[in-house]
Amino acid sequence: MANMFDLVALIKAVGYLGLFGIIFAESGLLIGFFLPGDSLLFTAGFLASQGYLAIAPLIVLLFIAAVAGDAVGYLFGKKVGPRIFSRPQSFWFKPAHIEKTKLFLERYGVKTILLSRFLPVIRTVAPIMAGVGGMRYRTFAIYNVTGALLWACGITLLGYGFGQTVPQADKYILPIVLIIIILSILPTVWQIIKERRKV
Repeated sequence: MANMFDLVALIKAVGYLGLFGIIFAESGLLIGFFLPGDSLLFTAGFLASQGYLAIAPLIVLLFIAAVAGDAVGYLFGKKVGPRIFSRPQSFWFKPAHIEKTKLFLERYGVKTILLSRFLPVIRTVAPIMAGVGGMRYRTFAIYNVTGALLWACGITLLGYGFGQTVPQADKYILPIVLIIIILSILPTVWQIIKERRKV
């Protein structure tokens, strides 16, 4: 599995705490938009099925990381507020990401916090925007916890189940990870295509 970004090697190297940090950052820190959340979760679950990690503590840690990351993102947005919009574009901050998430929030409302878990970039910015927009924390927390269960626990358990049930599953992990990456970016690509058609 000698690809450019070997998730198996990464997970083995960083272990539980590293996985916690990556999921925490992608869930709510503005710098986490480039991290490989979906494929990382699936691969971690697969490795647990092969005995490299224990599934129970893995699931608990990833769930806590996802919930805590979104909570920190919400609080950051609530405290920093409109100043986020005045920041210049940089590698870490792109106003286009903010605008895209604003449109998503306008379309789906509070459900954005749940749906965004499965959309790269938007899942990083959505909790921050919820804080900026003054969403009630109790409402935010309900969708945050539900989304973390479905995303962090659900995708990890899919990887675990795959490794437990498919013979010689390690032969198929790379193609499946690539499919997950493609599926996760399709909504963003479709949105870009739609925007260009409007011009």
